[in-house]
Amino acid sequence: MKTVYVIGTCDTKEAELRYAVERVQAAGAVAVLVDISTTQSTAKAGITPEAVAKHHPHGADAVLGHSDRGKAVAAMGEALTGFLLSRTEIGAVLGIGGGGGTYMVTQAMRALPVGVPKLMVSTIASGNVAPYVGPTDITMMHAVADVAGLNTITRKVIGNAAHAAAGMAVHAVPEGSSDKRPVGLTMFGVTTNCISHIRHFIEADCECFVFHATGTGGQCMEKLIDSGLLTACLDITTTEIADHLFGGILPCTEDRFGAVIRSRIPYVGSMGAVDMVNFGGRDTVPAQFSDRNLYVHNPQVTLMRTTAEESRMIGRWIIERINRMEGPVRFLLPLGGVSAIDAPGKPFHDPAADQALFDAIRSAWSPAPNRKLIEIDAHINDEAFAEAAVHAFREIS
Repeated sequence: MKTVYVIGTCDTKEAELRYAVERVQAAGAVAVLVDISTTQSTAKAGITPEAVAKHHPHGADAVLGHSDRGKAVAAMGEALTGFLLSRTEIGAVLGIGGGGGTYMVTQAMRALPVGVPKLMVSTIASGNVAPYVGPTDITMMHAVADVAGLNTITRKVIGNAAHAAAGMAVHAVPEGSSDKRPVGLTMFGVTTNCISHIRHFIEADCECFVFHATGTGGQCMEKLIDSGLLTACLDITTTEIADHLFGGILPCTEDRFGAVIRSRIPYVGSMGAVDMVNFGGRDTVPAQFSDRNLYVHNPQVTLMRTTAEESRMIGRWIIERINRMEGPVRFLLPLGGVSAIDAPGKPFHDPAADQALFDAIRSAWSPAPNRKLIEIDAHINDEAFAEAAVHAFREIS
């Protein structure tokens, strides 16, 4: 049976962690206590802080003995990541902690493949957990009372978490079997028609995983690529780049396209919805953008049309990364428009901005045997564009 790793700082939370181990074992799973204390700990844990610290790239001395707690926590998080990645018998990971413990444990959890059970009991789980969860399948459970002693509340919360972790470890979900190829696709509301067409054309022999391009969506797709769970992608909707560059609320990270560069999987890309930057309600749009072309998509979402110069910057940002891809690549330019509202008579129709976008791609394109730039005289949501994308996909995969 695989092991449930119960992780936390025994110098401050030993009783709670040992209670979790006890409950995991009572539920029928194997458990081991991992102590990630950054100060002196006398606990007799199954895995000591010294044993974890040895997995830091610069050795245990880079982790232990810091007078600066912040640096010690950061280093232990990195060491714990190395430690968990070295394990082959993980049934589940159960973390318990406050701010520092949550940071260390979830950093390591995020490095594990999607599908490995990960549960974090945290005092900060009722707030914004995006920095801790990221693009992974971490379950956050609010501790309610501080993890500072066992009482009727903490026993119930920690016990429930322990039973959940044990259940996930003992009753592992069988590996899915499919003869279809797993393919990632990116979509936004304004590119839905395109992706619907593509899915119709390929889903007979491809298992389609569609990701909503909301910042986290692109990260999730690339996490699955890095995990080896997607073997090709039709990255039609790259709108997150506009938010990243110009302060929108749905940004990608600097590592957008990084998984494709690293994995060299077949890649078909385009520029879906890069004509817009996303903000919240109309009153949340920064004052410096008040005179821009704004479109209220709904009461909670306001879109800002990118200018020609911004479009040029987006094109340059994209192409710098496309040129680094060494796997088979096809990149498509939809000359008729890049979103449902970028078309004649629509609020974001701006031929000059689109021309600047396309010219930036053309001028910086680095020709290579593995890469082709394809211009399609169609709108991104036209069936003809979807057909061209599928043809390109079939050509390289």
